[in-house]
Amino acid sequence: MELKYKVWLEKDGKAVFGDGLEELLEAVDREGSINRASASLHMSYREAWGRIKEAEERLGTSLLHKHAGGEDGGGAELTDVARDLLARYRRFRQDVDEAMNRVFRSNFGSPTE
Repeated sequence: MELKYKVWLEKDGKAVFGDGLEELLEAVDREGSINRASASLHMSYREAWGRIKEAEERLGTSLLHKHAGGEDGGGAELTDVARDLLARYRRFRQDVDEAMNRVFRSNFGSPTE
């Protein structure tokens, strides 16, 4: 057996941050643009930009510094707030993963049993 679950953060009953946004922000950080990040994740630019914009509105802060135009077609980088949020979410997920695996093992044993 294998444990599967989803975790996300909500504000006022609406999802604000979860694994999908974490993955998208990591891709923007790695690729240097929303366009290249969305392509690397096999999603449309429109979907990626919509997710980021929605999260920014719900959080009340910018997650990206955007650079328009230029030879390279512009780009984006994470704000300090986004970097801090990512770091906190990663630590939170690690703690949740460890706790969930402990509970799973105490109820079902190890996955090979």
